[in-house]
Amino acid sequence: MTPTRYAFIKANWHSDIVSRALDGFCELIPREQVDVYDTPGAFEMPLLARDLAASGQYLAVAAAAFVVDGGIYRHDFVAQSVVDGLMRAAMDTGVPVLSVSLTPHQYQETDHHNTIFAAHFVEKGREAARAALMMQKTRAVLAA
Repeated sequence: MTPTRYAFIKANWHSDIVSRALDGFCELIPREQVDVYDTPGAFEMPLLARDLAASGQYLAVAAAAFVVDGGIYRHDFVAQSVVDGLMRAAMDTGVPVLSVSLTPHQYQETDHHNTIFAAHFVEKGREAARAALMMQKTRAVLAA
């Protein structure tokens, strides 16, 4: 049986901004077809993405996180590990796993930056939905 649903993972750090990616995603894919999962942060997303992709229930898995320089750890290392892990989940399962993970060079918790990045996450959610739909269509043609 061919899956008809999509999984959407959201990291809880900066959840008010990250959740906007789901808004954009659901502009193109009906919300009724999307199962939403939360993780504590970005680093936990690849494992859940792999498990969801391997379940056979989803056409694609999208994962959204906002990894910022908090001055305590190397955010670039976390971001690279997350993207590598998401790609590995896709390659290991054969299910598209889409990254909506952003790592800005400059971020400060100001109204100005929050507004800019919230809007950017909406657009990134739309892009992930377009990619999921395109991959579904292309893979259907290959399977025919």
